[in-house]
Amino acid sequence: MKLSVLIPVYNEERTLEEVVRRVRAVQLPKEIILVDDGSKDRSREILARLQKENEHAPDPLNDVKVHLQPYNQGKGAALKTALAFVTGDVVIVQDADLEYDPQDYPALLQPIERGLADVVYGTRFAGGGAHRVLFFWHSMGNRMLTLISNMLTNLNLSDMEVGYKVFRAEVLKGIQLESSRFGFEPEITMKLAKRRCRFYEVPISYHGRTYEEGKKITWRDGFSALYCMLKFRIKD
Repeated sequence: MKLSVLIPVYNEERTLEEVVRRVRAVQLPKEIILVDDGSKDRSREILARLQKENEHAPDPLNDVKVHLQPYNQGKGAALKTALAFVTGDVVIVQDADLEYDPQDYPALLQPIERGLADVVYGTRFAGGGAHRVLFFWHSMGNRMLTLISNMLTNLNLSDMEVGYKVFRAEVLKGIQLESSRFGFEPEITMKLAKRRCRFYEVPISYHGRTYEEGKKITWRDGFSALYCMLKFRIKD
């Protein structure tokens, strides 16, 4: 089984090389597809170096592909771009900010490997490894959005907004994604639920960062997520 690890990048010069190193360290056949979403820091310079290193030292476990967006469009847009280049059997979404640990890949993949699931979500709220303690109201917002999502989908997820989402590639490729920004999370959940895909959850570790450290999601994205849930619940 080959993995396609999709990494959207926007102004992540401080963590980019380390996250790629950690993904490479997972001993599974994979391709690493990085899409820069119009970064204004040194992220593109770092990506160019990583791509050049990959060309000179090809590794069947760690094929690195880099794509550049012409301007900042959002996480959803970056993932749509990355998806067009997927050749693996399973797709993992990996944020570039080190909040999520690639050492959780084997546990996340297990339900798909056993033929039990089409989609696996990590969960920060049901067990798992070490968690940094941050942002009470942020966690309450996540739980509220998950509750509303569950009411609209009849799922019982504990963490709909989690960054770690894993898909059988053929399932994800069958979805026409529309959201450009953080609306990807509720949109993909709603559309996969409508297709009656088999969902599993797996506890993960989580090392959240502060806004001073580069966290980008805000309360506005919460209202956007709510709008996306209602939109894609109604839309065929």
